[in-house]
Amino acid sequence: MKRSFPLFKSNSLLLSVAIILVVVVQGCTLDNSADKPLIILTHDSFDIGEDLITEFQRDHHAEVIIQKGGDAGEILTKAILTKDAPIADLIYGIDNTFLSRALNEDLFIPYRSPLIDQVPGKFHIDPEYRVTPIDYGYVAVNYDLSWIGSNQLTPPEDLYELTTEKWRGKLIVQNPATSSPGLAFLLITINRFGEEGDYTWKEYWSDLKSNDVKVSDGWSDAYYTAFSLWGGDRPLVVSYSTSPAAEVYYSEEPMDSPPTGVLMTNRSVFLQVETIGIVRGSKNHKLAERFIDYALNKRFQEDFPTRMWVYPVNKKALLPRIFEFAPEPDPKPEIQLNVSAEDLDEWISDWADIVIRR
Repeated sequence: MKRSFPLFKSNSLLLSVAIILVVVVQGCTLDNSADKPLIILTHDSFDIGEDLITEFQRDHHAEVIIQKGGDAGEILTKAILTKDAPIADLIYGIDNTFLSRALNEDLFIPYRSPLIDQVPGKFHIDPEYRVTPIDYGYVAVNYDLSWIGSNQLTPPEDLYELTTEKWRGKLIVQNPATSSPGLAFLLITINRFGEEGDYTWKEYWSDLKSNDVKVSDGWSDAYYTAFSLWGGDRPLVVSYSTSPAAEVYYSEEPMDSPPTGVLMTNRSVFLQVETIGIVRGSKNHKLAERFIDYALNKRFQEDFPTRMWVYPVNKKALLPRIFEFAPEPDPKPEIQLNVSAEDLDEWISDWADIVIRR
C-alpha cells in the first residue's frame, strides 16, 4: 500500500520541522563522518575489493585513501620518521617481526574492537591492543618444481642444504632491514641454528654468502624478477606457503597441482601475523576504529585470501577451495614474540656485516 503524508498547513510548523531536520542531519554527520579522508598507510601487497571500500565510504559518509609505501619495513620507517606529523590514520601490515620496534616508538593508540572476540587468543599479540591482528601467513622457502626436475635434482628438505654446492647461486632472499618476509627468514635461521654453539646462525649466513645467495629489497622483486618460475635464474625464493595456491589460481591454463613447492620441515617456517593500528595523533581516530571493526568482520576477512594470499584471523571466515593447495604446516609453529627492538637492530646489523658489507 502506498504511504502518503498530509501537507503542512502552517509556515511556522514548516520552519520548526526544517530546523529539527537540520539538527538531525548535522548530528548524523558529526557522528558518522569526518572532515578529512581516512588515510591508511600499507604495504604494496595490500589488496581488498573496491566494493568493500565503497561500502565503507557510503555507510560512514567518508573518503578512504589507501597509501601504499613499499614493504612492511619501509612503511614502518616512514611512520617513525613522520610520527610528530602523522601521514596516515591507520597502518595496515606491521607484523610480529617489526612489532616490537613499532611499539617501542609509541606509534599507536589502544583500541579493542568488539569483534576481536571472534579471533583466537593466540593471535592477540599485543595485550594492550595498540594493534589488532588482521591476517596471518607462513614465510618459507619456495622452489620451482619444473626447474628442479629438468636439472634432475630433488627439492631441499632442510635449510642447511641451501649452503651446499648443489644449491650454489640458486637462492634469493629479501633484506631483513626493509622486508618483513626477509626479516622473518632471518628469524627462522636464528631459531633454527641459534646464537651459541659450534654452528650458529652467523656461520649459516656466512655459508649462504659463500654459496652466492642473492638479496633483494622486497618480496615482489625477489619473486617476480629473480625467481626462475617468472624468468629469473634462481629456483629458490623466500616467499609464503600460500604462493603455490596463488600460482594455480592465476594460471591461464588449468592446473591439477601447483608449479612450486614449499620447504616446511624442521623449523623452516615462520608464522607471520599482520596487524592494523590507529596512528597516535590521528584526527580521525573514531572513523579509524570503525574501519578496524569493518576489517575484522566476516565479509572483509573472506575477501582478501585470494588477493593477498594470507589466512583470515576471524574464526568465522571461510577459506576458498583454492587454499587446498596451501595447507598449513603440521605442527604449526609458535608465534614468535617478545623480540626486542634492540635485538632486532643488532641482528640486522650483524646480518648486514656478513652478507652485505663483507
